[in-house]
Amino acid sequence: MEAAAAGCRGPGLALCGALMAASGGSRFLAARYQEPSVDDLFMYDCITAGKKSQEDRGQDGQPAIKASDDILAFAFSSSGGYFALTDDNKRLVLFRTKPCWECLSVRSVVRRCTSLIIAAAEDKILVADKSGDVYSYSITEPQKAGKIELGHLSLLLDVALSPDDQYILTADRDEKIRVSLTRAPYNIISFCLGHREFVSRIFVIPNYPDLMLSASGDCTLRLWEYKSGKEVHCCHLNSLNKTEATKNDKKYAVSRIAYCCQGNYIAILCDCIPTVYIFQFDAAAQLLNYRHQISLKHKGWDIAFEETGGLWILQEDKEASLLLYRPVDGHWQPVADDKGLMKMSKYLHDNWTMFEGSVGTESCYSSLYKASFDNMAIYLQKKEERLQQQQKRKELQHGSNKQTKKIRTRESS
Repeated sequence: MEAAAAGCRGPGLALCGALMAASGGSRFLAARYQEPSVDDLFMYDCITAGKKSQEDRGQDGQPAIKASDDILAFAFSSSGGYFALTDDNKRLVLFRTKPCWECLSVRSVVRRCTSLIIAAAEDKILVADKSGDVYSYSITEPQKAGKIELGHLSLLLDVALSPDDQYILTADRDEKIRVSLTRAPYNIISFCLGHREFVSRIFVIPNYPDLMLSASGDCTLRLWEYKSGKEVHCCHLNSLNKTEATKNDKKYAVSRIAYCCQGNYIAILCDCIPTVYIFQFDAAAQLLNYRHQISLKHKGWDIAFEETGGLWILQEDKEASLLLYRPVDGHWQPVADDKGLMKMSKYLHDNWTMFEGSVGTESCYSSLYKASFDNMAIYLQKKEERLQQQQKRKELQHGSNKQTKKIRTRESS
């Protein structure tokens, strides 16, 4: 079960119990998808959020370019009783979902956020931002300002908590995953090092709480014993679909990880490839076994598992924005006659305008890759230019000497 959508900006999907939420642009909608006969659609637009963030000022003292109200990250609490989101206007919005949806607070955050998670105790929200800091915000005191917990020297891309809330795990652009004590975040327990590009996703496995999954721009999915920083298994994703990797002729990052405790299934979605890859975790051997792939006709935006094992896919297609797959005899098959799917698909179709700004957008990970320089090629190019300049100077000097000799010959005659 996956209850959050985070990180790189774009449409998102989250499930928790009977609840489903989907976001696009500045809006999100939510409903109880397991109650198809009940019309309980809830919609919220961040444009209507009461508290506006402080405008950034440019060097000349004038207001900087106005931010959008697009949702950057959101998450349900473990019970589904709370829901939180952050937007591009540097706001944190907290909702209570039971017995009905209610906005509890709108608070300003210091920097634009990349990821958030609600603690299992449901007493606070952890928010990771672009400056590399993690702040905590109280749920029990919904108007209270945030408190800084820890900081990195690099942009944070994801934040996670151990199921018992004892450890904070943070992933950054500089290939690092840091494990810190929640009660004393300055106390670093370990680093999980091995990725060769930015770490785009981290996920602590709920039914194996000492293990963590991570994914990166280096096209790998890794399994860790995070408390010791030991890498247990590494799967190279570009070996699974060489045709797509060659066709794209570029690196691609994992944009989503979803996990289902029933069957230990792992689903991953890559940034530039319209395919969902399914793995199964072998706990005894501690291996990630590749099982299946689901090819999509359109770009996949997000994925999420329901508790009973169904895999939901949000994709860039108005007529079939939601897909549902379930395992049958070891193969993942599409489900078309599910009433919950029909209910949520209609809600998304009727409100498709919330997704229109995300249709056809480019990768948001491309700017995160390390720049590479071919120093030898640059050296050879400069050497060739230098030799050409020397040759031109010699030719000019030779021509000048000939002209001088002719003048002297005429004068002597």
